Amino acid sequence: MVVQTERDDMTWYECEKCGLLFDDRDDASQHEENCDSEGPSYIQ
Repeated sequence: MVVQTERDDMTWYECEKCGLLFDDRDDASQHEENCDSEGPSYIQ
């Protein structure tokens, strides 16, 4: 489930599995469906 949060006077949508933030709920939902919960792949 995507969590809505407020940061820097903006609304963000956070992946509950890895914590990645998105500015668009649809993008966050799509990411979360495919998330392996090990964190963003670009960090590895």
